[in-house]
Amino acid sequence: MKLLKKLLILLLILLVVIASIVLVIGFSYYSNTLKDKPLITRIEEVTSQEHYTPFCDLSKNYVNAVIAVEDHRYYEHGAIDPIGIARALYTNIRDGEFDEGGSTITQQVAKNVIFNQDKTLVRKLGEIFAAYDLERNYSKDEILALYVNSSYFGDGYYCIYDASHGYYQKDPKDLTLEEASMLAGVPNAPSVYAPTVNPDLAKKRQRNVLNRMVEYGYISQEEADSIK
Repeated sequence: MKLLKKLLILLLILLVVIASIVLVIGFSYYSNTLKDKPLITRIEEVTSQEHYTPFCDLSKNYVNAVIAVEDHRYYEHGAIDPIGIARALYTNIRDGEFDEGGSTITQQVAKNVIFNQDKTLVRKLGEIFAAYDLERNYSKDEILALYVNSSYFGDGYYCIYDASHGYYQKDPKDLTLEEASMLAGVPNAPSVYAPTVNPDLAKKRQRNVLNRMVEYGYISQEEADSIK
């Protein structure tokens, strides 16, 4: 029994040491990234863009669609979502695929605005520290606006304004439910889901967005069915 206790204590110490090393690596990566350009400068580069769309100028349909498909607990959790991570891990194991990453919208803003798109463990660790920094300095509405203004929508459209005008010839605030649910699904994989690239896959993704909106109470099943 004493030997078992000693082994458990050693294991706990080892886990703490590993966790500490991992956190130091992630924080160092984030800090080094900001040496080239501070966080506030990176954010201002997005918000000062000619076609930057503030939160108040986004249609409710579009906001609801984005939250439903990307991070339905967005306004309830902090920079990261432990429940979302656990759910994504369970889904990936169950399906034998790794399609869900469990990233919050804030983490995706960190990826879009602060880091590059390389899928490395170190960047993912740095992303967590960046997400906490974002939530300390900006409101949830501001972060959501940063997300839709820094996402790629295919066809050379790098923000929601350009995508809304490029695909539908209208301002983001005027997007209908059908249009909003289509655009909300594109940034997940623009090369696949852009409406002009593969209309069938784009519609399939849109149906997924609509299903999530029904699941989380944003629209009725009848509203979703009328678009499907």
